[in-house]
Amino acid sequence: MKLDAKTIAALAEHLETCELEARDTPKITDEYPQMDWDDAYAIQDEIRRRKTARGLRIVGLKAGLTSHAKMKQMGVTTPVFGFMAENYAVPEGGECRVSELIHPKVEPEIAFVTKRALSGPGCHIGAVLAATDFVLPGIEVIDSRYRDFKFDLKSVVADNTSASRFVVGGRAVPASEVDLRTTGIVLEKNGQSVAFGAGAAVLGHPAAAIAMLANHLGARGEEIPAGTLILSGGITEAVAVQAGDAVTLKVQGMGSVGLRFV
Repeated sequence: MKLDAKTIAALAEHLETCELEARDTPKITDEYPQMDWDDAYAIQDEIRRRKTARGLRIVGLKAGLTSHAKMKQMGVTTPVFGFMAENYAVPEGGECRVSELIHPKVEPEIAFVTKRALSGPGCHIGAVLAATDFVLPGIEVIDSRYRDFKFDLKSVVADNTSASRFVVGGRAVPASEVDLRTTGIVLEKNGQSVAFGAGAAVLGHPAAAIAMLANHLGARGEEIPAGTLILSGGITEAVAVQAGDAVTLKVQGMGSVGLRFV
């Protein structure tokens, strides 16, 4: 680590305040170019601690940067990971207030819910599928706190991987009953199809993102507990939204889920 505890705490407070007040900021590596990956996750951990200290529950985990093309573009070999607090959850068909966000975008995802704990090192797709209770459609609303969505990866890890809101719904399906690689999705905005894809866009198989998360946590002496909801990463590019938009995700064999922006 390159940053001291006082600096990490100050950066966490700064980023979370930007989130809570819906205001943007230049990326933090502009001022702290020496920060490393451990610093970035330490800042994210401090944001998580600040939320739980105020009584918020952590209700899920998430993977980001999960397409091979995007990782190659950004010069990394593994996704980034974050958490979801209970105030990020939007009920199925519910409303998301744009005034509480900066520049929201939506990503279509497949969500996993575990029935057994998962831990690394050495976690793999088979272990993830065996430990999965069910999968279901999910929409993540990402909202980077960085000005004009311009950031580097250490900055975005510190900012909890742009997490802000999410909704899950549709039909929960046992992972054994679906080929998640070939499962097709359609993302609609205001009744018009705006993105298409299949599960294989996420690291070749969405469960690969969960395995990488388990291995990432294992290296930190942590695990994915049983009963955890995990968003496995965007299947397509993110789509910008604004007040008045209605977004629906349709997933082959799993029904649909949606939300409205007001």
